Amino acid sequence: MQQGRFYAVKNLKTGNFEGVASFLRISPDAGSIEVGHINFAKPLQRSRAATEAMFLMMQWVYDAGYRRYEWKCNALNTGSRRAAERLGFSHEGIFRQAGISKGRNRDTAWYASIDTEWPALKSAFETWLSDTNFDANGQQKESLSDLTRLVRVLDDPALKSG
Repeated sequence: MQQGRFYAVKNLKTGNFEGVASFLRISPDAGSIEVGHINFAKPLQRSRAATEAMFLMMQWVYDAGYRRYEWKCNALNTGSRRAAERLGFSHEGIFRQAGISKGRNRDTAWYASIDTEWPALKSAFETWLSDTNFDANGQQKESLSDLTRLVRVLDDPALKSG
């Protein structure tokens, strides 16, 4: 297994580096790789640029021949869990007491996408990122979650509303 690779995320609109993301648990023999340590500054959070950065990382993963792209997070981090689903990762379960964080048990939520899903996910991202999906005020017309919902195998039951 290879060491992680960290990337600075530059917002092309502002010209500033406003985030970091990394590839972790890089296992070419198994064909799997994880995205993690994602940290975006406020201007980049929930932006079209942030989504494009995540799309480009996912595209690289599948273009490089990986079969499985993983997203793991603290099960208490609902924001990260929602982001994983929005980006097309399917919920795979909760690993109970998978670690210790700040002296407390940490449950880990697992998500993944696989290579056979990539063509449909790529199409969803391209549709969402298209200029035609945004009005004159930059508001999306169709959500990425709605587009990736058609591809996800299993949604996280803890995120269901109502």
